Amino acid sequence: MRRALALAPMNTPQPSSGNLFLVVGYDGSPPSSRALDAAVRLLQGRSGRIDVVYVAHLTTVEMMSADAIAEMEVSFDEIERDLRASASKQLEGREDRWRFDRGQGTITDQLLATAARLHEEHPDDTVSIVVGSSSQAAHRLVGSVAVSLARRSPVPVVIVP
Repeated sequence: MRRALALAPMNTPQPSSGNLFLVVGYDGSPPSSRALDAAVRLLQGRSGRIDVVYVAHLTTVEMMSADAIAEMEVSFDEIERDLRASASKQLEGREDRWRFDRGQGTITDQLLATAARLHEEHPDDTVSIVVGSSSQAAHRLVGSVAVSLARRSPVPVVIVP
């Protein structure tokens, strides 16, 4: 005799347990702004924090020149200030449990490193990465940050359209 397994409907609210730490890849683009908005909605009614992460990265050509690297460092500082202000404005009046971090290197690696660090610091809590999907046609062929994260991440990844 077969037994049927009764499942709760998917729209049944699940009890929240522990804190929720959301790592949001942020570069000021519309997809990253949508990801930040989604993180605010995900954190609603839960304890935790949003870690907004800007990753400064050099192209291969820029890495070949010491002068270019020095010039880009100054640019990265300016970009960081602008993005911090932009995120602050976007979150103003909506969410105050957030911090802004800047990484250096490959975007995927830096987001994964931030998530891993948070998971180590808060092993009993939930850590997730939230990113916007790429709208660039070339990314459909060679891959995007979102696709790379989905393939490699040891924590849940939310890809916001």
